Amino acid sequence: MKILKIGEESFDRYLSGVESRIAEDPLRLEGEVRSILRDVKKREDEALLHYTQRFDNVRLTLSQLEVKREEVKEARKRIPRDFLETLKKASHRIRRFHQLAKKRWMVKWIEEGIRIEQVVKPLERIGIYVPGGKASYPSTVLMAAIPAKVAGVKEIIITTPPHPAGISPAVLVAADLAGVDRIFRIGGVQAIGALAYGTKSIPKVDKIVGPGNRYVAIAKRLVYGTVDLDMVAGPSEIVIISDGKTPPAFVAADLISQAEHDERALSILITPSEPFARKVEEEVRRQLLTLKREKIARKSLRQRGAILIVKDLDQAIELANRIAPEHLELSVKNPLSLAKSVKHAGAVFLGPHTPEAIGDYLAGPNHILPTSGTARYASALSVEDFQKKINLIQFSEKAMRRFEGDVKRFTEWEGLEGHYRSIEVRTKKKQKK
Repeated sequence: MKILKIGEESFDRYLSGVESRIAEDPLRLEGEVRSILRDVKKREDEALLHYTQRFDNVRLTLSQLEVKREEVKEARKRIPRDFLETLKKASHRIRRFHQLAKKRWMVKWIEEGIRIEQVVKPLERIGIYVPGGKASYPSTVLMAAIPAKVAGVKEIIITTPPHPAGISPAVLVAADLAGVDRIFRIGGVQAIGALAYGTKSIPKVDKIVGPGNRYVAIAKRLVYGTVDLDMVAGPSEIVIISDGKTPPAFVAADLISQAEHDERALSILITPSEPFARKVEEEVRRQLLTLKREKIARKSLRQRGAILIVKDLDQAIELANRIAPEHLELSVKNPLSLAKSVKHAGAVFLGPHTPEAIGDYLAGPNHILPTSGTARYASALSVEDFQKKINLIQFSEKAMRRFEGDVKRFTEWEGLEGHYRSIEVRTKKKQKK
């Protein structure tokens, strides 16, 4: 990993690149993505089967596209009993958190002759994209499906890339525990197109959630408007702020935990202690030697990772807020105090014994978080993402008359004569029959 000191030109150059990472989506990929989406819209299921064979090297028939209920039941027998219990524990904690976080906007404003109300309705049908490339992610299934279920979504659909050996049994079991209704063996751009436009086999959804590779991210952005999205996710990222009192092995392991996701993951340590920075860098090199995904993590840390040396913790927080990371660890003596200064982060992990990994799986809060600096304005996936609000408005004739003059003044200013006429026609003393 690079060790950079504040004030150096290389430090500023690196930080500038990190801050502009949201613009990294390669435009050259858009043409290919658009072509696949058009084909899915035109040829529907035929296109899905074609691209599945082309990109996933799996030949499917239409009857194999959807996972049968018997396959889901059989999946429980294919995973170790202790892992099944872990999946159950995780689903319970995630469900409990989102039930506690569930909001009911019961807005009622009643005055003479007027009733204003706001009601909450769940989305009808949502689609979850579950990655299946370099790793299997049952945790993503739980994190995406459970809040949708808590919100009251009527139908939850999963698409996940097929493999010659079949879909991960853990993904199928997690889907069952979370209350998923239908599962389809389809991935990539073609899956996003199917969920957005609908095919004979896969129904059109109202919203697509879940992470994916660059092609999936671009496809989600291109179908926005046809459907809603959770976010357009970028590579996984972590920023760790340490005062130098945490064991270097802890910090090194947490940096690697994000770097092993993929080569474009972002892992950064910010510390005021140069000796500590050197120890962490040495520990990273040592731990990589025994990591199964060593090549991926090493490339990520070499190309995108860094250890930034600053003057103090206040400066560290200032930099973290500029980066607005997906995950922020405060590995310091008084993390709660420092957390008060955090303005932008998807999730914050407090203290040396709260590694980001605990939040990925079992803590309860959602691990589908804003990336690429979007934590400046976006939040973790929640129950609210699967609900919509509808305003109800009712005026009596007398109440409407009280506002006639105000409406007239607005319409005269904005030049919308017809708007006022819709009031005027109701306030005339004698109506023609």
